[in-house]
Amino acid sequence: MSDYFGKDVPKLGFGLMRLPKKGVVTDIAQVKKMVDMFMEAGFTYFDTAYVYPGSEAAIRKALVERYPRESYTLCTKLNAFMMAPTEKVAKKQFETSLKRTGAGYFDYYLLHALMENNYKKYDKFHLWDYVKEKKEAGLIKHFGFSFHAGPDLLDKLLTEHPEVDFIQLQLNYADWENDDVTSRANYEVARKHGKSITVMEPVKGGKLAKPPKEVQKLFKDYNPDASFASWAIRFVAGLDGILTVLSGMSNIEQMADNISYMKDFKPLNEEEQKIIREAQRIIGRSETIPCTACKYCVEGCPQNIMIPDVFEAMNKKLGNGLAKEAKEAYDKAVAEGGKASDCIECKQCENACPQHLPITDNLKKAVEMFE
Repeated sequence: MSDYFGKDVPKLGFGLMRLPKKGVVTDIAQVKKMVDMFMEAGFTYFDTAYVYPGSEAAIRKALVERYPRESYTLCTKLNAFMMAPTEKVAKKQFETSLKRTGAGYFDYYLLHALMENNYKKYDKFHLWDYVKEKKEAGLIKHFGFSFHAGPDLLDKLLTEHPEVDFIQLQLNYADWENDDVTSRANYEVARKHGKSITVMEPVKGGKLAKPPKEVQKLFKDYNPDASFASWAIRFVAGLDGILTVLSGMSNIEQMADNISYMKDFKPLNEEEQKIIREAQRIIGRSETIPCTACKYCVEGCPQNIMIPDVFEAMNKKLGNGLAKEAKEAYDKAVAEGGKASDCIECKQCENACPQHLPITDNLKKAVEMFE
């Protein structure tokens, strides 16, 4: 489809947030193989961010230093609320990203993760004007913002900033009617303003690659050969106005699977749409914690609690009744950091959470469940 910027963009984008690791460092050799598979299949869109540990440097080695600049498109982001105490520090992220990636310019650039509790900081630091200046200088081709709040704020921002070229939204079938994520409502606001959309979290941080057993049966009964992730990605890729769907691929197997059904993309047919609606109904009554493991909550935790890992352990019991496996996963999650009971309820995690989860309450439930 056209991206409204004058050229075609393949429907699958490579999200670089969850790259494979070798120990604690990025497995560059595997990333290179994944980049090669992606490019050889005809895909070109890569998405990183200043705050993704090691990601910008990794894509320099795996992509920028190995492929002609005009053969791919690169997106990164400026985050004013996690690591930017001053306007000067915030603006310096752009220059740092240029140096880390060696890309020379960015095809796409985003103000990162705007929410109710941080969007005013982007105004205070004059970052809208800053990225417009970089665009006028030719260092950014298209700019927008990624968003983690509700439709009212989104409408306000798009009304105040009609100059943005595109927007990045969390869209997936599980969150389509979620009162906290408001995928459908946000999508409709973006389209009302005529904005192209890049999709983040189409597989909900990997959760929809392993949906509840009832949903797995639905999908397998219809097509036993299709991966669970394929249902999620095809659902959002078939929506009108989608520039590309970002999949945060972590290994070669995930890359191969995504390529297998996205190289010759076909939207969900009418029967598959009905199955998705049934899956939404089932997931809507799920008691699992909808954490996407972005780890924004971990960065400033004074107790060093690995919150996403704790929630993943809880979900083994809440979603699948795996009590023994859940306890083992919890023990592993707290082996090198704080326990759930160490939480001091400072709530910095809740201020950082794009999913707006009641993290401190859930940690109390973890204490009851495991300690």
